[in-house]
Order: sequence, then C-alpha cells, then structure tokens
Amino acid sequence: MRPILIKLGPIPIHGYGLMIAVGFLASIYVLRKLSARSKLDPEKIVDLAFWCLIIGFLGSRILFAITRFNDFASDPVSFLRIWEGGFVFFGGLLAVIPFVMWYFKKYKLPAWKTVDVLSIGVVLSHAFGRLGCFLAGCCHGKPTGSNWGVKFYSDLVEPTLHGINLHPTQLYESCALFLLFFGLLWIFKIKRFDGQVALTYFIIYPIIRSVIEVFRGDVIRGFIIEDVLSTSQFISIFVIIGAVIVLGKKIKKIHIKQ
Repeated sequence: MRPILIKLGPIPIHGYGLMIAVGFLASIYVLRKLSARSKLDPEKIVDLAFWCLIIGFLGSRILFAITRFNDFASDPVSFLRIWEGGFVFFGGLLAVIPFVMWYFKKYKLPAWKTVDVLSIGVVLSHAFGRLGCFLAGCCHGKPTGSNWGVKFYSDLVEPTLHGINLHPTQLYESCALFLLFFGLLWIFKIKRFDGQVALTYFIIYPIIRSVIEVFRGDVIRGFIIEDVLSTSQFISIFVIIGAVIVLGKKIKKIHIKQ
C-alpha cells in the first residue's frame, strides 16, 4: 500500500491516480489497434473512450455517494476528493450506457461491433484501476490468516483493522481482470458474431466481482442486505441474466441461419 508514490517538489503523485492514467493510456493503445482491425474509425472510438472515462468516473462516484449518503451529506466537499478512492464500478457502467447508445446513433457506429472493442479496453483499464485501489488502500478484504495477507494503514481502512493481515482483494480482482483481458482478446480473434466479446464480458465480470465481494472487508461499498448481498452483487445478478438472455438469442439466430 502506497497512497503517494513519489513527490515532485510540493506535488504528490498519488498511486491511485497514476494507475488510472496508465490504464487509460494502455486501453487507448489497444482500442486503436482493435478499431482498425474491426474497420472502425479509431478517432471516434478514442473520443468515445475519453467521454466514457469522464462519465464513468462521475457515475461510479455518484453511486458510491448514494450508498454512503449520510457521510457525504455531512461533508459534501468530500465528494470531490476522488484521489482517496470511493467508487462503485457498476455505477460508472450504468451511467455510460445511455451516452454510448446516443454516440452510436449520432455517428452511425455498428453497436455490437463497437461494444466488442470497447469492452476489451474497459477490462484493461479496470485491471490497472484495481492496482490503484491496492496502492490507495481502498476496496480491501476481510482479515485472513494466509501468508499473502497484507496490512493496510490507510485512512480508508477502519482503524480496528490497522495492523491486521487482510485479503488483498484488489490484487485478486486485478489478476482476474488481466486474465479476462487476454481471454477476450482471444475471443475477439475467433468470434463468430458481433457482440460475442461484449456479452462474454457482461457474464464473466459480474461473476468475478460477486466472488471477490465474498472476501471484501470494506463496509463503505454498500449493501442491499447487510453482510449478505452487496450493491455490486445485486447489480451483477441482473447484468448476468440480461447478458445470458441476449447471448442465447444471438446463438439461436446463428443456428437458424445454418
């Protein structure tokens, strides 16, 4: 855990922000390559990715604020302290969807083909983002007796957990996301229909997230049912169901055509 990696004079370089920046730049590189391969305009895809980043950050922060309404109500300015962490990924995803639909319509982009490309970039930037969470100390796990437990002393960690080995759930998720990234790249190369990559992502990631949530120990992420069903797990259920239904319909259409 290293919230501030280095200081350039009086300017602190926060680990979380740096990882977000690295992830975004890496995803832009990948998006350009995949866009060209898909015969999409790389510039339009990069512009879309930039706005998705802004809107996604805002949406994920707003959903986090909703789950911790009392804290933000008593200190509204804390909403702006994004370098301290405090985001709900699904909030960003839900906020981005209507904008993406509008963007597709405006620029006449093929929806499923474009989403296939975007989903790979999202996974890569998200993987780096979780490394940023580890450096910041947010999104940590429950106490563990395992040898790989990590001690967190961040202000984002409950004082009662300081000095106790915790599951590094940020690293668990980051590793899973990097694996998913390479898996989606492989599917991209062999896909039989547009949307196959994106729908795979919308099925696999919620499963990954739901499993990780079991080991999470930070209460600030919010719960639908206290200590039983987190906000992210609740949203994951509907995302998986929706993706499975759409995927099933697409596969059925392919079989009918054959």
